[in-house]
Amino acid sequence: MQPQIILLKEGTDSSQGVPQIVSNINACQAIADAVRTTLGPRGMDKLIINDQGKATISNDGATILKILDIVHPAAKTLVDIAKSQDAEVGDGTTSVTLLAGEFLKEAKPFIEEAVHPQIIIKAFRKAATEAVKKIKEISVRINKSDPKEMRQLLEKCAATSLSSKLVAHQKDFFTKMVVDAVMLLDELLPLNMIGVKKVTGGGLEDSVLIAGVAFKKTFSYAGFEMQPKKYTKLKIALLNIELELKAERDNAEVRVDSVEEYQSIVDAEWKILYDKLDILHKSGAKVILSKLPIGDVATQYFADRDMFCAGRVVEEDLKRTMKACGGSIQTTVQNLSPDVLGSCETFEEIQIGGERYNLFTGCPQARTCTIILRGGAEQFIEETERSLHDAIMIVRRTMKNDAVVAGGGAIEMELSKHLRNLSRTIAGKEQLLMGAMAKALEIIPRQLCENAGFDATNILNKLRQRHAQGGIWYGVDVLNEDIADNFENCVWEPAVVKINAITAAAEASCLILSVDETVKNPKAQQDGPPGGGMGRGRGRPM
Repeated sequence: MQPQIILLKEGTDSSQGVPQIVSNINACQAIADAVRTTLGPRGMDKLIINDQGKATISNDGATILKILDIVHPAAKTLVDIAKSQDAEVGDGTTSVTLLAGEFLKEAKPFIEEAVHPQIIIKAFRKAATEAVKKIKEISVRINKSDPKEMRQLLEKCAATSLSSKLVAHQKDFFTKMVVDAVMLLDELLPLNMIGVKKVTGGGLEDSVLIAGVAFKKTFSYAGFEMQPKKYTKLKIALLNIELELKAERDNAEVRVDSVEEYQSIVDAEWKILYDKLDILHKSGAKVILSKLPIGDVATQYFADRDMFCAGRVVEEDLKRTMKACGGSIQTTVQNLSPDVLGSCETFEEIQIGGERYNLFTGCPQARTCTIILRGGAEQFIEETERSLHDAIMIVRRTMKNDAVVAGGGAIEMELSKHLRNLSRTIAGKEQLLMGAMAKALEIIPRQLCENAGFDATNILNKLRQRHAQGGIWYGVDVLNEDIADNFENCVWEPAVVKINAITAAAEASCLILSVDETVKNPKAQQDGPPGGGMGRGRGRPM
């Protein structure tokens, strides 16, 4: 008998072959089950409490999977595709996880019957390519040159995205807000130029969109209340300088012989500060914003001269102000020429809820805006912010790619029919595998029905029949427990969402199917009690 050859360190966990693939598929299905019920307008929300005890209520697939600390290596790929869908298109994160889970579920019986994974992968790749081709073929392009039509399209896409969120009841209100916000940006549509501020209290409908910059009133010193709180046509100085007397540090020792010498040291300090303030006053700026603190002397000085100042402004807000009002952030007060100062039409400080906000509006280069969200509970406002983020991403994507398809499971049913018909023209095992993928695509309308409490089989049979008769855009009508033409019902989604979801889900399932062995190194063993034992050093016993 041959002696056993040990290659790997003792305690290394390695499993391989078909059982390994099946166990990976099961892990991925557990992930899909975690977000399954959040799909669609009747989807439920998840309450997740992290290790610090912070509770998050969310309906967004990517958010849920990010917060769940998943350790299974194969299941992590599903988390990654949800994240990539979130970063790339913003919406459809639950769909992409469900699709990947369902593709694997359909492949599982073939794996168990010893079909080689590479054959399955090849068929899946082919089917995904065909599906994407079909989407591009049947997606509807919208006339971009007509601004009114374009706006309607954007609003419909945003409304579809918001209809499955917590704020679905106020979707008309938020749809307009989101489209307005994105319309204010420049053609690159940078996301960080839409600031979102959250103020608890009030109702959701009290949320406002400000075409400009708004940020919370910063920490202020005595004399602040004497400053004017409203200006029109003003110049703004943006600084990165501390305007206060420095306390002596470094234990410096200065020997003085007389009171006069001491007085001159003190005077010099004050003179430096006053010189800076004087330059700022003469520059013609009415509002002084600084990233660093502005002390009480400076605050008083500005108040006497009818100027407004805010210190310790958050860097992000300062940068957005710079983008909106022009100018640049200065690290010195020397040579403050007019071109480094920003300008805007009006500045005012207003009360929103329990907070005071500084508002800059009518900015010349206003390619930025701020959404101020109101609401009762903190978790609720946070979920609203996540929902708006999804809608904003969708609107951005739709502006770039003007092709739309009908949502509500319509496009999935059409693709399913297309792949099923196509599979019949192929000989060999691929025929079954393509059929399996066609069946897997039906998970989206099926789950929409299940989440709404409908009889899924019944509705899917109606849908299959209608699609076979050529009703391309028929999908689930969640409001009336029936099927309907979702294109006419304005349930629209950018085609790019679906293309991305199917490609990502197919890639992830191929990746998981192609892994047939996992080798897990043992964790490093710690000898003795943690925190260093009470030995005598040099390895001598006690």
